[in-house]
Amino acid sequence: PVMKVEVTTPEEFMGDIIGDLNSRRGRIDTMEDLMGGAKLVKAFVPLANMFGYTSDIRSMSQGRAASTMELAQYEEVPPNVAQEIIEKRNK
Repeated sequence: PVMKVEVTTPEEFMGDIIGDLNSRRGRIDTMEDLMGGAKLVKAFVPLANMFGYTSDIRSMSQGRAASTMELAQYEEVPPNVAQEIIEKRNK
């Protein structure tokens, strides 16, 4: 499953938020300006990589960012990730 993730954050944390989403194999879809200097980041991220995200985003943003997540679609697992899963399973 691939999740649609929306993060609302003050601008000063944008770099950390985007970097973290990328590290979770996320694809940034859009970035929007909101009132009061806040930013909205929309991304698609595999569900398997989202565990612990709420705690991580709270730490990255000093508790000032918020996120939502909903199912967007299903995609085939990339071959390199599938191989890692198979190797872990066979150990």
